[in-house]
Amino acid sequence: MKWLITGGAGFIASHLTELLLRDGQAVTAIDDLSTGSIENVERFRTNARYRFVADTITNASLLRELVDDCDVVVHLAAAVGVRLVVEQPVHTIATNVGGTELVLEVAAKKQKRVFLASTSEVYGKGTKVPFQEEDDIVYGASTKSRWSYAASKLVDEFLGLAYWKERKLPVTVGRLFNTVGPRQTGRYGMVIPRFVGQALRGEPITVYGTGRQSRCFGHVADVVSGIRGLCESEKTVGQVYNIGGVGEITVHDLAVKIRDAVGSTSEIVRVPYEQAYETGFEDIERRVPDISKICLAIGYAPVRSIDEILRDVIDFERGREAVAPRSAAGAA
Repeated sequence: MKWLITGGAGFIASHLTELLLRDGQAVTAIDDLSTGSIENVERFRTNARYRFVADTITNASLLRELVDDCDVVVHLAAAVGVRLVVEQPVHTIATNVGGTELVLEVAAKKQKRVFLASTSEVYGKGTKVPFQEEDDIVYGASTKSRWSYAASKLVDEFLGLAYWKERKLPVTVGRLFNTVGPRQTGRYGMVIPRFVGQALRGEPITVYGTGRQSRCFGHVADVVSGIRGLCESEKTVGQVYNIGGVGEITVHDLAVKIRDAVGSTSEIVRVPYEQAYETGFEDIERRVPDISKICLAIGYAPVRSIDEILRDVIDFERGREAVAPRSAAGAA
């Protein structure tokens, strides 16, 4: 089977690529490298079943060519991370809505199977926990740019489901919850790699807000197996699924756990949202998925605990920290 992955140099995409190539599949990845990293996919470049295209998905003629040559489109290209969303709201909305619309339009002409990556952010300020796919959705005011990402991804979902209803494009939507693992960067606000990096360097571990907000973290290896399973099942077409892990933990307790696992003496410091992001920033207090729907559909069962997630991230970050000084010296 031939897979096209948009945003193919991203963290999640690189792990999905690894899974597919290991099982003998063919993968073409397209990424403009605005947030993805060529380092994530460098390991695949010598594989005859892998092709990387450095370009944007808004290059319509190229996108048509790539879609023509694939069986499945996994649409992961998007603006990522709370910091990027706050700092570049125009880019966020244009990338998410415009890019997705083009992917769906091109795929519909050839009736290609599409997986549309959405996010737990679409649940907004909902307080009914755990979040279920059919729950009502509540957002803050439009003056709070933090919600532009959630709204743009919800529009993506409406577009995808509309293409299924009106044009019979076989689309499945996956709402990804906090996904973590090796190769993720803390550059755009991802909490675990940011905490791990700070702990390894002996810097203060900066907890934004009260630290009482809680999350469920899923290992990227579990998540990409769920994505693949949804793509390979015909009964998931036209449906929306939560994809995430189990086990809720507060951000403060996460910081403590990371500090202990690293063996660091880093101080844990709280930083107000206004200082970390922008005045009036609003957060989701509890982000917990109900994954019963995907479990029933494809037998999805995340197996990696928070301790295993942290071990893998810490090992990866230790390797990166060890290499960084030598790379800098070599460049000089």
